[in-house]
Amino acid sequence: MKILVINSGSSSLKFTLFEMENETRLAHGMAERIGQSGSSFHFTANGGGSHTIEVENLNYRTSLALVIKYLLDPKFGVIKDIAEISAVGHRIVHGGEHVSAPIVLDSKTKSIIKECFELAPLHNPPNLQGIVAAEDIMPGVPQIGVFDTAFFQSIPQHAFLYAIPYEMYKRDAVRRYGFHGTSHKYVSIKASGFLDEPKEFQKIITCHLGNGCSISAIKGGKPLDTSMGLTPLEGLVMGTRCGDIDPAIVVYLMNEEHLSSEEIYEILNKKSGLLGISGLTSDFRDILNEADKGNKRALLALRIFSYRLKKYIGSYYTVLGGLDALVFTAGIGEHSAHLRADVCNKLECIGISIDSEANRNSECVISDSKSKVKVLVIPTNEELMIARDTLAVVQAQ
Repeated sequence: MKILVINSGSSSLKFTLFEMENETRLAHGMAERIGQSGSSFHFTANGGGSHTIEVENLNYRTSLALVIKYLLDPKFGVIKDIAEISAVGHRIVHGGEHVSAPIVLDSKTKSIIKECFELAPLHNPPNLQGIVAAEDIMPGVPQIGVFDTAFFQSIPQHAFLYAIPYEMYKRDAVRRYGFHGTSHKYVSIKASGFLDEPKEFQKIITCHLGNGCSISAIKGGKPLDTSMGLTPLEGLVMGTRCGDIDPAIVVYLMNEEHLSSEEIYEILNKKSGLLGISGLTSDFRDILNEADKGNKRALLALRIFSYRLKKYIGSYYTVLGGLDALVFTAGIGEHSAHLRADVCNKLECIGISIDSEANRNSECVISDSKSKVKVLVIPTNEELMIARDTLAVVQAQ
């Protein structure tokens, strides 16, 4: 069975086609700069090379039409008939409190996506446009929605509610939702296989560390807490996002700097984090290089990033009542041995000890024989997780 995974972003459409019998990626690529000048389309087939074309005025429908065209191409395509695609799995950011599992996309589900436009204004509208395009181009093919927020619907009320008037939760849906759900789900399942304890007793902390960062506490396969909140701004320090701050800072800066709500939102989301502290860049690798050269603000940015992560790991250790595995994933988590060492070398108090040689690798167990906690580096694969979830929904029908 072949599953096509679609991720429709604010200015891009990414795709991956999987053969699910052995979970092989057959082809992948993306359309870039949708709705802008200078748009392009990239296609890579397993064993068939890569192809890039410049296409003006791409929209979601024309982008998906190119996906199908290249998948069917007699020279370098990977399927002979569109009927070979059994289902399409769509990555959708926000399902609010309405969606707790992957689900068939119908008129009711699409209404839920629309209801969450205000909660995810940059993501849900293009997500819906991608769905509509797929329905139009591939009529009759099951369309399945896999929501970033769904994995976190098991979080208890005392963990997802904010201490603001309760009416604001009931009236305005203000609560913790969590994001990066497919990534946390995928790596926690992988981590489970490294542990001797039965799954229902396993206590795992997953750290998704990229340009966007989040951390989750997972017990028995179900999240008990996660760092991102109503929006992806809360929690860890990120590439350009501030993470946790005193909320009064917003009002203070608006008054002192005479900033509008749009301007302060821009600062906290796009000019803060590693970029804001270092004054250089949001790229962790570049900051690490500058810190090695003695740049004090780059070094400070690294220390703040690491310190915030350690605080969360410590707090989630207590939430879980212990820990069996600590997982690092995503760009920084998978590739920065420096960051992993800096974090883990200060966590001996909770039974974590790492092997410095093993830590040089990008996919392995990096804890040593003395460690009471398995420390793992697991590359995330959100597309495969979406494909698996899509397959499960189709098979259950």
